[in-house]
Amino acid sequence: MVEIEIDGKKVEVQEGSMVMDAANKLGTYIPHFCYHKKLSIAANCRMCLVDVEKAPKPLPACATPVSAGMIVRTASDKAVKAQKGVMEFLLINHPLDCPICDQGGECQLQDLAVGYGGSSSRYEEEKRVVTPKDVGPLISMKEMNRCIHCTRCVRFGQEVAGVMELGMLGRGEHSEITTFVGNTVNSELSGNMIDLCPVGALTSKPFRYAARTWELSRRKSVSPHDSIGSNLLVQVKNGKVMRVLPLENDQVNECWISDKDRFAYEALDSAERLTKPMLKQDGKWQEVDWQTALEYVAHGLRNIRHEHGADAIAALGTPYSTLEELSLLQKVVRGLGSENIDFRLRQSDFALDHQVTPWLGMSIVEFGQLNRAFIVGSFLRKDHPLLTARLRQSVKSGAKISLLHATDDDMLMPIANKIIAAPSNWLAALGEVAVAVAQARGVAAPAGFDNVKPSDAAAQTAASLLSGTARGVFLGNAAAQHPQASQLHALAQWIAQQTESTFGYLTEAGNTVGGYLANAIPGANGANALQAFAQPRKAYLLLNAEPELDSYDPQAARAALDQAEMVVVMSAYKHGADYADVLLPIAPFTETSGTFVNCEGRAQSFNGTVKPLADARPGWKVLRVLGNLLGLQNFEYDTSEAIRGEVLGTDAAHAARLNNNAATAPQAVAQTASGALERVTDVPIHFTDAIARRSPPLQETLDGQAPKAWLSAALSQKLGIVAGDRVTVRQGQGSASLTAAIDGRLPENVVRVAAAHASTAKLGGMFGAIVVEKA
Repeated sequence: MVEIEIDGKKVEVQEGSMVMDAANKLGTYIPHFCYHKKLSIAANCRMCLVDVEKAPKPLPACATPVSAGMIVRTASDKAVKAQKGVMEFLLINHPLDCPICDQGGECQLQDLAVGYGGSSSRYEEEKRVVTPKDVGPLISMKEMNRCIHCTRCVRFGQEVAGVMELGMLGRGEHSEITTFVGNTVNSELSGNMIDLCPVGALTSKPFRYAARTWELSRRKSVSPHDSIGSNLLVQVKNGKVMRVLPLENDQVNECWISDKDRFAYEALDSAERLTKPMLKQDGKWQEVDWQTALEYVAHGLRNIRHEHGADAIAALGTPYSTLEELSLLQKVVRGLGSENIDFRLRQSDFALDHQVTPWLGMSIVEFGQLNRAFIVGSFLRKDHPLLTARLRQSVKSGAKISLLHATDDDMLMPIANKIIAAPSNWLAALGEVAVAVAQARGVAAPAGFDNVKPSDAAAQTAASLLSGTARGVFLGNAAAQHPQASQLHALAQWIAQQTESTFGYLTEAGNTVGGYLANAIPGANGANALQAFAQPRKAYLLLNAEPELDSYDPQAARAALDQAEMVVVMSAYKHGADYADVLLPIAPFTETSGTFVNCEGRAQSFNGTVKPLADARPGWKVLRVLGNLLGLQNFEYDTSEAIRGEVLGTDAAHAARLNNNAATAPQAVAQTASGALERVTDVPIHFTDAIARRSPPLQETLDGQAPKAWLSAALSQKLGIVAGDRVTVRQGQGSASLTAAIDGRLPENVVRVAAAHASTAKLGGMFGAIVVEKA
């Protein structure tokens, strides 16, 4: 530690720290533009010049290392004169457009110009003009005249998002920030550049000219869209969500959010919003009041239980629903005598039910400090953008990541070892890693693995895992959805135990862990999500679920819903009009109070940020009233907190229920080279849930494009298909007409077709045999 003095106050900081770090520790503000605590030092704005004793001229606080006994003055005449000089230069070319600038009211330049700017300018030359650029539907670069070249956006892309999409061209007054060769900005974290921009050069395209910052009320919330439950600041005007920003929480999302968290709010006022309860009478939809709708549902459920037994009723939620909603949904179904309740619509193997409560196995902060990680079956970058950003930082510090997957997507960071195999061979490939670990450690491999010979990639993966100190083995969304998920779990758990690694799941959504804690999974004789559709029921209660987009097998789901006597859709959006009988408008997360339990088991509660739209009501209130109408016990809840308290108890009590360890023994399977075509399925980042897939700006991005049928180069040659051809993809009873695309890194017999999109909703399971023909 080094002791220095700033403005007469002594402070101790780590050796190698900068003067700016010492000032921050003391709470002394030094004006700055280019410095940001999460980015590298650029020292190119010079606004943070300070007076250091014995230095011949003022020095930049952000780039001056501390030394023992250093004396710094941040507000001496010398320092202030230097800062004012820098401000005069910054304002030479800055346009006088504060009255119409979207950054007005939260602009660092505006704030500092008040303290350090002159009342008039000595420069009479023309101000420079920079051509506006179109970089996509999320970021506006219309007023690049305002840019002060702090390069925060450039450094963010390079260092945090992993892809340098913006850069600086030209020199002197011809310097400008631009994309490469007219490209758009496509990173899944790109919106953070808007927050980082200290002037109004980069602004939010959807929010542009919509409101003034001082007209907005700020409310805290939590995102349901991915597994970490990012903390949000929802900004509201006249009862409408106008903008969503990150709320800094170093334990969860640091100061970043993904574009999905940031721009999904555009769907909250979509024309597809369901605003009144509706019943289908003689094939026609009619708006009714809540009393009529709920009495109709209660009457229908009683009739079906009376005629067909309670087992004919099934309820399906989603991991984007709150803990309170899922808890009451399972209470309603169990109150009727049925055990058919599930929220894991995309899962296909349920052998570990009641053995494990999947979670990350460590805190998110610890995840970011791993130096060895082995990730099985995950579209990592798109499924978990902020966890990937943490891994990216670890890799810079020497961490090594190994992957087992069916696709070789660019993770925008160096990957030490990759095993790219068809999904049907994942188990065999994982078995090879297990044997390689056993050989390296000189222990017995699991029973039945005697004839397994590890490949070079498996041996390297095992060696990499064993070489670290902080290690983790994780199953991603695709591994959890795999038909052999329980076997993958058993092998991954064995590898983790033998390498002394933490074992965990990256989990799918904001409340996947909460669904287990709410007990929204089937009991002893209950049907899980796959069985509930495979053996059709007479009545379905759907909570926030769109089964044709959210299910493992949308074909089976649709067939089951079409034959049901009663389908109750509880959703914020109008959907399922052709198979539903009742549509109940429930509030999305911004309009209700509730709790999400993220992948690390952290319960995060939030309140509604705006009133529910029109006649929509919070889901937990709808289910509570339904419970009362059905005459069920223990449905006297006045607040969502009462439900939360009942489900979670104390923090220690719910943490004790998280468990990744199962008693299943690993089983050996051999690699197969059948050559039959098989499907691997990703859920595109902007189609994961009902809100994201209705947000216009997200749907206009590169990630919002309609899915293609991705073929390997060898397969495309064999079938005589070139990129851009129309192909017919068949699976089970259904088919889809898609555009072909070539991915040279796919295994030869694997076809990648995304789920969760209308164009692929008639296909079968997310894994399994598939047929591709030229249309």
